[in-house]
Amino acid sequence: MAGMIYIVGIGPGDRKMMTGQAREAIEQSDVIVGYTVYVSLIKNLFPGKEFFTTPMKQEIDRCRACFEFAGEGKNVALVCSGDAGVYGMAAPMYELSSKYEDVEISVIPGVTAALSGAALLGAPINHDFCVISLSDLLTPWEQIERRLEAAICGDFSVVIYNPSSKKRKDYLKKACEIMLCAGASLDRACGFVENIGREGTNFCTCTLGELKDSQVNMFTTVFIGNSRSVIINGKIVTPRGYKIDE
Repeated sequence: MAGMIYIVGIGPGDRKMMTGQAREAIEQSDVIVGYTVYVSLIKNLFPGKEFFTTPMKQEIDRCRACFEFAGEGKNVALVCSGDAGVYGMAAPMYELSSKYEDVEISVIPGVTAALSGAALLGAPINHDFCVISLSDLLTPWEQIERRLEAAICGDFSVVIYNPSSKKRKDYLKKACEIMLCAGASLDRACGFVENIGREGTNFCTCTLGELKDSQVNMFTTVFIGNSRSVIINGKIVTPRGYKIDE
Protein backbone atom coordinates (compact mmCIF):
# COMPACT_ATOMS: atom_id res chain seq x y z
CA MET A 1 0.00 0.00 0.00
CA ALA A 2 1.34 3.41 -0.96
CA GLY A 3 2.22 5.93 1.70
CA MET A 4 0.81 9.43 2.14
CA ILE A 5 2.56 12.57 0.94
CA TYR A 6 2.16 15.79 2.92
CA ILE A 7 3.33 18.98 1.22
CA VAL A 8 4.11 21.06 4.27
CA GLY A 9 4.62 24.80 4.59
CA ILE A 10 6.89 25.23 7.62
CA GLY A 11 6.68 29.03 7.76
CA PRO A 12 9.89 31.04 8.08
CA GLY A 13 11.68 28.33 10.05
CA ASP A 14 11.08 29.30 13.67
CA ARG A 15 9.26 26.46 15.44
CA LYS A 16 6.92 29.01 17.08
CA MET A 17 5.73 30.06 13.62
CA MET A 18 5.08 26.52 12.39
CA THR A 19 1.41 25.54 12.59
CA GLY A 20 0.26 22.64 14.73
CA GLN A 21 -1.06 20.94 11.59
CA ALA A 22 2.39 21.19 9.99
CA ARG A 23 4.11 19.66 13.00
CA GLU A 24 1.57 16.85 13.15
CA ALA A 25 2.02 16.02 9.46
CA ILE A 26 5.80 15.89 9.81
CA GLU A 27 5.57 13.78 12.95
CA GLN A 28 3.35 11.29 11.10
CA SER A 29 5.86 11.02 8.26
CA ASP A 30 8.68 8.51 7.95
CA VAL A 31 10.75 10.62 5.56
CA ILE A 32 11.30 14.38 5.42
CA VAL A 33 12.19 15.66 1.95
CA GLY A 34 13.20 19.19 1.01
CA TYR A 35 15.69 21.79 -0.10
CA THR A 36 18.85 21.45 1.98
CA VAL A 37 18.54 24.87 3.66
CA TYR A 38 14.91 24.38 4.68
CA VAL A 39 15.45 20.89 6.07
CA SER A 40 18.36 22.17 8.16
CA LEU A 41 15.97 24.61 9.88
CA ILE A 42 13.83 21.81 11.33
CA LYS A 43 16.12 18.76 11.41
CA ASN A 44 16.79 18.99 15.14
CA LEU A 45 13.04 19.14 15.85
CA PHE A 46 12.36 15.70 14.40
CA PRO A 47 15.10 13.28 15.51
CA GLY A 48 14.86 9.73 14.26
CA LYS A 49 13.35 10.66 10.91
CA GLU A 50 14.83 9.76 7.55
CA PHE A 51 15.92 12.82 5.56
CA PHE A 52 16.37 13.37 1.84
CA THR A 53 17.59 16.72 0.54
CA THR A 54 18.56 18.24 -2.80
CA PRO A 55 20.17 21.60 -3.65
CA MET A 56 18.58 24.40 -5.66
CA LYS A 57 17.48 23.68 -9.24
CA GLN A 58 16.72 20.03 -8.41
CA GLU A 59 13.12 20.61 -7.40
CA ILE A 60 11.61 18.02 -9.74
CA ASP A 61 14.08 15.37 -8.55
CA ARG A 62 12.89 16.17 -5.04
CA CYS A 63 9.27 15.71 -6.06
CA ARG A 64 9.93 12.39 -7.78
CA ALA A 65 11.76 11.16 -4.70
CA CYS A 66 8.61 11.81 -2.66
CA PHE A 67 6.56 9.57 -4.92
CA GLU A 68 9.24 6.88 -4.84
CA PHE A 69 9.30 6.88 -1.04
CA ALA A 70 5.51 6.77 -0.96
CA GLY A 71 5.59 3.85 -3.39
CA GLU A 72 7.65 1.99 -0.79
CA GLY A 73 4.82 2.47 1.69
CA LYS A 74 6.41 5.34 3.58
CA ASN A 75 4.61 8.50 4.64
CA VAL A 76 6.48 11.53 3.32
CA ALA A 77 6.65 15.20 4.31
CA LEU A 78 7.87 17.46 1.53
CA VAL A 79 8.76 20.63 3.43
CA CYS A 80 8.69 24.11 1.91
CA SER A 81 9.56 27.48 3.39
CA GLY A 82 6.52 29.65 4.06
CA ASP A 83 3.47 28.16 2.39
CA ALA A 84 3.74 25.24 -0.02
CA GLY A 85 1.23 26.85 -2.38
CA VAL A 86 2.97 30.24 -2.60
CA TYR A 87 6.02 29.79 -4.85
CA GLY A 88 6.27 26.36 -3.25
CA MET A 89 6.21 22.73 -4.35
CA ALA A 90 2.46 22.08 -4.30
CA ALA A 91 1.97 22.78 -8.01
CA PRO A 92 4.75 20.55 -9.42
CA MET A 93 3.71 17.74 -7.09
CA TYR A 94 0.18 17.83 -8.48
CA GLU A 95 1.52 18.14 -12.01
CA LEU A 96 3.46 14.90 -11.49
CA SER A 97 0.67 13.15 -9.60
CA SER A 98 -1.07 11.81 -12.73
CA LYS A 99 1.79 9.32 -13.02
CA TYR A 100 1.28 8.12 -9.45
CA GLU A 101 -2.49 7.82 -9.12
CA ASP A 102 -2.29 5.46 -6.14
CA VAL A 103 -0.55 8.07 -3.97
CA GLU A 104 -2.63 10.49 -1.94
CA ILE A 105 -1.40 14.07 -1.53
CA SER A 106 -2.36 16.59 1.14
CA VAL A 107 -1.24 20.23 1.22
CA ILE A 108 -0.57 21.62 4.69
CA PRO A 109 -0.64 25.44 4.74
CA GLY A 110 2.07 27.54 6.34
CA VAL A 111 2.79 31.18 7.17
CA THR A 112 4.17 32.80 4.02
CA ALA A 113 6.64 35.70 4.10
CA ALA A 114 3.99 38.17 2.95
CA LEU A 115 2.22 37.60 6.28
CA SER A 116 5.12 37.14 8.68
CA GLY A 117 6.98 40.09 7.19
CA ALA A 118 3.90 42.30 7.18
CA ALA A 119 3.41 41.66 10.89
CA LEU A 120 6.87 43.09 11.62
CA LEU A 121 6.26 46.17 9.48
CA GLY A 122 2.82 46.98 10.87
CA ALA A 123 -0.11 46.76 8.44
CA PRO A 124 1.29 47.20 4.91
CA ILE A 125 -1.13 44.76 3.22
CA ASN A 126 -4.28 45.60 5.13
CA HIS A 127 -6.15 46.30 1.88
CA ASP A 128 -6.00 44.68 -1.57
CA PHE A 129 -2.50 43.50 -2.37
CA CYS A 130 -0.56 41.29 -4.77
CA VAL A 131 2.61 39.23 -4.54
CA ILE A 132 5.21 39.35 -7.33
CA SER A 133 8.48 37.44 -7.57
CA LEU A 134 11.41 39.12 -9.30
CA SER A 135 13.03 35.79 -10.12
CA ASP A 136 13.17 35.36 -13.89
CA LEU A 137 14.47 31.80 -13.69
CA LEU A 138 11.05 30.42 -14.71
CA THR A 139 9.19 33.63 -15.63
CA PRO A 140 10.30 35.99 -18.42
CA TRP A 141 11.35 39.43 -17.17
CA GLU A 142 8.97 41.08 -19.65
CA GLN A 143 6.06 39.37 -17.90
CA ILE A 144 7.32 40.42 -14.48
CA GLU A 145 7.60 44.00 -15.74
CA ARG A 146 3.97 43.96 -16.95
CA ARG A 147 2.80 42.66 -13.58
CA LEU A 148 4.66 45.41 -11.71
CA GLU A 149 3.10 48.05 -13.96
CA ALA A 150 -0.36 46.52 -13.52
CA ALA A 151 0.01 46.45 -9.74
CA ILE A 152 0.68 50.18 -9.65
CA CYS A 153 -2.10 50.93 -12.14
CA GLY A 154 -4.49 48.94 -9.93
CA ASP A 155 -3.17 50.74 -6.82
CA PHE A 156 -2.36 47.50 -5.02
CA SER A 157 0.05 47.19 -2.16
CA VAL A 158 2.83 44.97 -3.48
CA VAL A 159 4.87 42.26 -1.80
CA ILE A 160 8.04 41.35 -3.66
CA TYR A 161 9.63 37.94 -3.27
CA ASN A 162 13.13 37.05 -4.52
CA PRO A 163 14.19 40.70 -4.93
CA SER A 164 17.87 39.96 -5.39
CA SER A 165 20.53 37.30 -5.89
CA LYS A 166 24.16 37.12 -6.96
CA LYS A 167 23.07 37.21 -10.61
CA ARG A 168 20.21 39.70 -10.08
CA LYS A 169 21.78 42.40 -7.91
CA ASP A 170 20.03 45.28 -9.71
CA TYR A 171 16.56 43.73 -10.10
CA LEU A 172 14.98 45.54 -7.17
CA LYS A 173 16.28 48.86 -8.52
CA LYS A 174 14.81 47.99 -11.94
CA ALA A 175 11.49 47.06 -10.34
CA CYS A 176 11.33 50.34 -8.44
CA GLU A 177 12.06 52.30 -11.61
CA ILE A 178 9.28 50.43 -13.42
CA MET A 179 6.80 51.27 -10.66
CA LEU A 180 7.87 54.91 -10.63
CA CYS A 181 7.34 55.11 -14.39
CA ALA A 182 3.92 53.49 -13.91
CA GLY A 183 2.84 56.32 -11.62
CA ALA A 184 4.06 55.52 -8.12
CA SER A 185 5.49 58.47 -6.21
CA LEU A 186 9.01 58.68 -4.81
CA ASP A 187 7.62 59.12 -1.29
CA ARG A 188 5.40 56.02 -1.38
CA ALA A 189 5.62 54.11 1.92
CA CYS A 190 7.80 50.99 1.64
CA GLY A 191 9.80 48.61 3.79
CA PHE A 192 11.69 45.36 3.78
CA VAL A 193 12.42 42.48 6.13
CA GLU A 194 15.50 40.26 6.13
CA ASN A 195 15.68 36.72 7.58
CA ILE A 196 12.07 36.63 8.74
CA GLY A 197 11.68 34.40 11.79
CA ARG A 198 15.34 33.39 11.75
CA GLU A 199 18.56 34.51 13.38
CA GLY A 200 19.44 38.01 12.25
CA THR A 201 15.90 39.23 11.59
CA ASN A 202 16.06 42.86 10.53
CA PHE A 203 13.45 45.23 9.13
CA CYS A 204 13.04 48.88 8.24
CA THR A 205 10.65 51.31 6.59
CA CYS A 206 11.58 53.75 3.84
CA THR A 207 10.23 55.55 0.79
CA LEU A 208 10.15 54.11 -2.72
CA GLY A 209 12.91 56.53 -3.66
CA GLU A 210 15.07 55.19 -0.85
CA LEU A 211 14.15 51.59 -1.60
CA LYS A 212 15.38 52.01 -5.17
CA ASP A 213 18.93 52.44 -3.92
CA SER A 214 18.78 49.87 -1.10
CA GLN A 215 20.88 46.72 -1.09
CA VAL A 216 18.94 43.58 -0.21
CA ASN A 217 19.64 39.85 -0.39
CA MET A 218 17.73 36.74 -1.44
CA PHE A 219 16.41 36.28 2.10
CA THR A 220 14.62 39.65 1.98
CA THR A 221 10.92 40.32 1.42
CA VAL A 222 10.01 43.79 0.16
CA PHE A 223 6.76 45.67 0.82
CA ILE A 224 5.49 48.60 -1.23
CA GLY A 225 2.37 50.35 0.00
CA ASN A 226 -0.45 51.67 -2.15
CA SER A 227 -1.03 55.36 -2.80
CA ARG A 228 -2.75 55.79 0.58
CA SER A 229 -0.22 53.93 2.71
CA VAL A 230 1.57 55.96 5.38
CA ILE A 231 4.34 55.43 7.90
CA ILE A 232 3.13 55.89 11.49
CA ASN A 233 5.61 55.56 14.36
CA GLY A 234 7.97 53.59 12.14
CA LYS A 235 5.29 51.20 10.85
CA ILE A 236 3.61 51.02 7.43
CA VAL A 237 -0.16 51.40 7.60
CA THR A 238 -2.39 50.80 4.59
CA PRO A 239 -5.85 52.08 5.58
CA ARG A 240 -8.96 49.98 5.07
CA GLY A 241 -11.03 53.14 4.72
CA TYR A 242 -12.64 53.29 8.15
CA LYS A 243 -13.48 56.73 9.47
CA ILE A 244 -11.16 57.34 12.42
CA ASP A 245 -12.55 59.71 15.04
CA GLU A 246 -10.44 62.80 15.58
